[in-house]
Amino acid sequence: MKINASEIRVGMLLEYKDDLWLVLKTQHVKPGKGGAFAQVEMKSVNKNTKLNERFRSSESVEKASLDEMSFNYLYDSDQNYIFIEPKSFEQIEIKKNILGDKGKLLTENLEVKVSFYNELPISVELPNQVTCKIKDTDAALKGQTVSSSYKPAILENGLNIQVPPFIESGDEIILDTRNLEYVKKI
Repeated sequence: MKINASEIRVGMLLEYKDDLWLVLKTQHVKPGKGGAFAQVEMKSVNKNTKLNERFRSSESVEKASLDEMSFNYLYDSDQNYIFIEPKSFEQIEIKKNILGDKGKLLTENLEVKVSFYNELPISVELPNQVTCKIKDTDAALKGQTVSSSYKPAILENGLNIQVPPFIESGDEIILDTRNLEYVKKI
């Protein structure tokens, strides 16, 4: 689908120079002399390279059309995560590097949305919030208001996050999967 260069947003997937690019940053620039343009920083989905490109506002670019399906997480192997489609029971494997650190948040039967491009899985979208348990955290120091009011904590899945001082080891919390930040205590 063709879109105008001024409509490019962060997170979009674009087909450009015979490759698939994820938009990381975009800035609309209108210089005093000449026409307006969009400065776009993109990352190749296949080659893992970055590209800074300048598109004139009048140019059009090809937005990748993706198919999105719901899957449930089953288990992980050495290099892949295995998911199952709940209606057809079809299983798919997705490479661990596609999810990165967010793969540690996967729990059995967690429902995720998988985006496909030409029948190849491109990205996995987790629910916005998941429940996690605190494995270890530092003791809160009373009267320590000079520094930030958050302290480091390690979750049972191995992720390091920042939590408020009243959180103790063994507490269950809700974590935002988009930015890996503490939301609230359960």
